[in-house]
Amino acid sequence: MTWMQPTTVDAVVRARADNPEAVIVAGGTFLGILVRAGMLEADDWISLQDVRELTRLHSAGDLSIGAMVRHRRLELDEDVRGLWPGVSAAFRAVASPRVRNVATVGGVLADADYASDPPSMLVAVRAVAEVASVRGTRRVPIDELITGHYSTCLEEDELITRVIVPRPTGPAVYRKLRTRSQEDRPASSVAAAVHEGTVRVVVGAVSDRPHHFADVCATWRAGEEASAREIGEAYAERIEYIDDNRGSAAYRRRVVAVEVRRALMQVSA
Repeated sequence: MTWMQPTTVDAVVRARADNPEAVIVAGGTFLGILVRAGMLEADDWISLQDVRELTRLHSAGDLSIGAMVRHRRLELDEDVRGLWPGVSAAFRAVASPRVRNVATVGGVLADADYASDPPSMLVAVRAVAEVASVRGTRRVPIDELITGHYSTCLEEDELITRVIVPRPTGPAVYRKLRTRSQEDRPASSVAAAVHEGTVRVVVGAVSDRPHHFADVCATWRAGEEASAREIGEAYAERIEYIDDNRGSAAYRRRVVAVEVRRALMQVSA
């Protein structure tokens, strides 16, 4: 096994270009599960632990989050909690402090786990991922980044370097429903964020990726429970649900209608 530990983004993308089969390791919380379960084997690994530029967090203007910023840092940072409380809440909802002290922002997006907490909120707040390769950098909206179960639109040689979150102009809320006391992963999650008088609702953990329906959200009438109920019912009908040990498709459909309505009423308060 070859373990590479570069110190710059340029070195990482060059190593990845030379060996697209090499596995990128950020926090390792998700990869560790796959390795222990025998679902992942690789000869070459590229660690991001020593790439200091990926650990930067800036909150002047937009929020710029390096790919190696830990969940716990976003949970506790005073500027994030004050200006982007919805983002802080979503990262605080992940597992336990032990996990949040290790898990990274870039890792949770690159893994594209359907039952992760942060992606739904990052879609709701119009976040964008910056990705790098030997060809240069490009920006991808988070709602386009995740394409399905554990899959993204990233090319084999691309690396998420940071996430940019616009400064909010309205409230945001994250709702997480757990159905199994022995497990943290949600049966459903709903993120809602208001921006310049419009709302964006994103439903996660019930399908292969987070779902946002702009046309449905366009009918929102702030503060009206009838409007919130209509949007919740519309979301419930549009999604193609999964069945797993956290809930059946039929159960999730009922839950989504209720949770979307509640999220909309919270951001209207």
